[in-house]
Amino acid sequence: MIHQYQLGGYNIVLDICSGSIHVVDEVAYDIIGMFENNTREFVLNEISTKYADRDDVTLKDIEDCYDQVVALKDSGKLFAPDTFEPVAGHLKAKTSGVIKALCIHIAHTCNLNCSYCFASQGKYHGERAVMSFEVGKRALDFLVENSGTRRNLEVDFFGGEPLMNFDVVKQMVAYARSIEKEHNKNFRFTLTTNGMLIDDDVIDFANREMSNVVLSLDGRKEIHDRYRVDYTGKGSWETIVPKFQKLVEARGGKNYYMRGTFTHANPDFLNDIQQMLDLGFTELSMEPVVCAPGDPSELTQDDLPIVLDQYEKLAELMRKRDKEGKPFTFYHYMIDLTGGPCIYKRISGCGSGTEYMAVTPWGDLYPCHQFVGEEKFRLGDIWEGVTNHETVEEFSSCNVYARPECRDCWAKLYCSGGCAANAYHSTGSIKGVYKYGCELFKKRMECAIAVQVARTFEGD
Repeated sequence: MIHQYQLGGYNIVLDICSGSIHVVDEVAYDIIGMFENNTREFVLNEISTKYADRDDVTLKDIEDCYDQVVALKDSGKLFAPDTFEPVAGHLKAKTSGVIKALCIHIAHTCNLNCSYCFASQGKYHGERAVMSFEVGKRALDFLVENSGTRRNLEVDFFGGEPLMNFDVVKQMVAYARSIEKEHNKNFRFTLTTNGMLIDDDVIDFANREMSNVVLSLDGRKEIHDRYRVDYTGKGSWETIVPKFQKLVEARGGKNYYMRGTFTHANPDFLNDIQQMLDLGFTELSMEPVVCAPGDPSELTQDDLPIVLDQYEKLAELMRKRDKEGKPFTFYHYMIDLTGGPCIYKRISGCGSGTEYMAVTPWGDLYPCHQFVGEEKFRLGDIWEGVTNHETVEEFSSCNVYARPECRDCWAKLYCSGGCAANAYHSTGSIKGVYKYGCELFKKRMECAIAVQVARTFEGD
């Protein structure tokens, strides 16, 4: 399977199953497009006719190009067969019962009242609560006990707003550090915060202990303050921006993400990215809103062409700033063209419900943070372990080949079938397909690859 597209002045050909990416001239691009379903004679005749008025394209050039395409196919770098489906289930089964990461819901409460919050302002459709150190300690022990031979373990402090339970965060990190050597483990911590409670103590602690910090900012003040308000309706932009700037400066401008959400109110999200850049932030992410169908913030079909165009313009902006010596990172455009994820990861996805789980303040286990509060997805708890084996089995069998709609999609080994939570909330099944999200993902991948191609040919 191949995918061809033109972006940023480049003719790009992806060979999906080999992972090869080819940047070709227009003659090769046309030959590849006709190659599979036509004879050599037919292709040469069609291409010769098309380029008859071109002095710089001779018949020999076309014949040589065709032969080069044949050589690439013979070497497995074009039109490579899909040999992964038979082993998809076996690959995921190998990691069954081994957990590498927990999303710790340290606080099911929040000091903001964001109307688009998928977590019901941090309550996750339940009661407000904060995690005790005893529960947090047990969660870390549960992770160690179920991590097998994995040495590197990941713990995300999440909410609600984690800093509303900051003392327990600090206690949990101290406990984890105290048991690392004994169990031959290395904990990597991440903190996600809305910024309202950031102070010097938080900054010092985060910069000492957090491998990454995710900071919630939606960009332009008028956009941010439309949704991200406190319980009196006051916007939070002016409060948090100076705090974020101070924290990022103290981190040396590294190992953080400025995470924004774009909605029906701002499908032109590139303006929000530009605002973040103007504020001095260079590690950026803008995510499409996750909300119930019919919510006023929901992205519509009318928004889709705007959003797709914004992704292309974002790629142009990245190339422009690269040339100016002012590069920035966009999370969804981070792609490694030389190594990248192993085939297991490409087939199996994020590992929700198998390698990755969320822990509520009272110790219940869920496949990920977006399933918390959905009782049928409760997997067990941190004391008794996983008891809902039927649901775990369902997630274990959830790979890119479990979705019929994905089989002929060029992006399947980049998205790994997409987000199970988005699929469930849009279709009622974790093996469904969130089609709107698919369109966004495919455009992001095209742009991400085009940015890397430009950096390769034009200098990083």
